[in-house]
Amino acid sequence: MTDSIGLYGSGLDESRQEAALLNGEVPVAVYGLGKMGLPLAGVYAELTGNVTGADVDPGVVASVTRGECHVDGEPGLAELVEETVGKGALRAVDDPAAAADGARLHVVIVPTLITDEGQADLTIVESVVEDIAAGLQEGDLVVIESTVPPRTCEDVVVPRLAAESGLDRGEFGVAFCPERTESGRALRDIRGSWPKVVGGVDSESTRAAALVYDQVTDNDVIRASDATTAESVKVFEGVYRDVNIALANELATYTDALGIDVREAIAVANTVDESDILRPGPGVGGHCIPYYPYFLFGEFDVESPLLRTAREVNDEMPAFVVGKLASLLADRGRSLDDATVLVLGGTYRAGVAETRASPAIGVTETLAANGAAVDIVDPMLDSFDEFDATPVEMTDSYQTAYDGIVLVTAHATFEAFDWAAFDDPIVVDTRAVLDPDAIAHDIYPIGGRGDVDIAAQTRSPPAADSPADTAATDGGED
Repeated sequence: MTDSIGLYGSGLDESRQEAALLNGEVPVAVYGLGKMGLPLAGVYAELTGNVTGADVDPGVVASVTRGECHVDGEPGLAELVEETVGKGALRAVDDPAAAADGARLHVVIVPTLITDEGQADLTIVESVVEDIAAGLQEGDLVVIESTVPPRTCEDVVVPRLAAESGLDRGEFGVAFCPERTESGRALRDIRGSWPKVVGGVDSESTRAAALVYDQVTDNDVIRASDATTAESVKVFEGVYRDVNIALANELATYTDALGIDVREAIAVANTVDESDILRPGPGVGGHCIPYYPYFLFGEFDVESPLLRTAREVNDEMPAFVVGKLASLLADRGRSLDDATVLVLGGTYRAGVAETRASPAIGVTETLAANGAAVDIVDPMLDSFDEFDATPVEMTDSYQTAYDGIVLVTAHATFEAFDWAAFDDPIVVDTRAVLDPDAIAHDIYPIGGRGDVDIAAQTRSPPAADSPADTAATDGGED
């Protein structure tokens, strides 16, 4: 292979840079091989044939090195990993500094967490930036895909790279490209479901990043004015959904007072372009939406009453769900402190084996805190440590006389749930997916009456293979 080529300020014409990227003359390092990092590394490996993926988990590295895929539920990913590793296009190391050594394009996609004080924890991002600095060369381009608070590239990444590498600002490029992927459709999203957004700390960084993502995606590449604007795009997307879901959830609390199916009213309201209210649910879960508001009001001295209130509304929904069950039990002369309750679904989203910020955590905690005996069923999970509940198999649950059953996550598996096995439990359907005609029990759908055919009187939903499919537009999910 010829000597490596940098993309930032190289003086080469763009056609030569594109060719260098595609033929492997621009060695790529992808930092983070998790649920979004591994698909991204696979796409880069398929594109360039020269990718080193870095992850501090030796088990992950060993798995990828064997050509295996440790990320479940991503169509096509296992085959892509096996193929690219087999060709030598994708390698994995557990030392990020080793990945940085010799790489000319550095792509960071590691998590940003939230501290107990409600501020962004950039520890992992900063650690990776230091590792990159150890191998940073003049002409390298660093792309941050991790979601971070606006101004992170300007105030943290560039100064840290310069200080640790000895290079001056302007000798290397830094750009932000927001990850716009969802669990279960990562490869499709990376390759072109949505336009890519790039924004650099200077015009040359933006140009170089746009050149790269023009090859990665089949969709458009939008050049934001700067890195801070691009960072804000990602945060704003998540904050919009958090606020919108909070609106839907608060409207759902009017179901009894109004005596209507609030979900029907929302669906019909959305038949005009001016209305796009998401669907209510038991809260907001996942790796993104519950955290992004803190990247604004936790980092900047700006009053944010709307964002804070939306967080409070969504955080309180598990308690609202439990309160509704308690009220329905009281109508039967029962109380939670002597009730046995089954929770269906522990993951934050149907079909995805992840529990980060799942509403089911709050539901089980609140039930247990009020004295209920709580069981939980979720066929996608092996560990239930996060839940204040006893895990049971679905078929074993049929042997218990539950006073209440709460559907939190509408896994497809639950379509085979044997409701006839139970005497007369109260059913709280937080997703309003159960058919009251098929289930001979008292059902309370959160936000709905359960006896209205909403789909029959509203516009058709997008096709399942559309970028705007139901997984992307549902409330309460990443």
